[in-house]
Amino acid sequence: MDLLIPEIGLIFWHTLSFLILMFLLAKFAWKPVMKAIKDRESSITSALESADKARLEMARLTNENEQLLIQARAERDEILKEAKTLQDKIVSEAKNEAQNEGAKMIAQARREIEDQKNKALAEVKEQVSTLSLDIARKLLEKEFEDPQQQKHLVDELLKDVRLN
Repeated sequence: MDLLIPEIGLIFWHTLSFLILMFLLAKFAWKPVMKAIKDRESSITSALESADKARLEMARLTNENEQLLIQARAERDEILKEAKTLQDKIVSEAKNEAQNEGAKMIAQARREIEDQKNKALAEVKEQVSTLSLDIARKLLEKEFEDPQQQKHLVDELLKDVRLN
């Protein structure tokens, strides 16, 4: 039963050693332990603040990326629209130029046809007049073989000249 009831001397020495241990711990260990805990707490707090800042920065960057993507799509659409209008303009100009060239070629072909027609008509007229003169000369030669006929023709021509 001695073990269950402590003696006063034992209690005194236990208390004294506990108080000395508390004093030594308070003097030498308590401040460094508390400083380490405060440092750990401040590092955790700063890490949480950094994480919040990083989260906010990521949200801002994501928003900026979305805005840039929207802007890039709008620019792409505008460039495609400009390219389409430029293509339409070039096609329209090419059609107009082709029509103008075709009209010029048709007009030139018509002029050439008209010139060839006029040349052909001139040649035909020349040949007709040459043939007519040859025929008239042959007829006149034949008719003027007889002097009586010559005199009669001259008299008729003179009557026509006086009447006019």
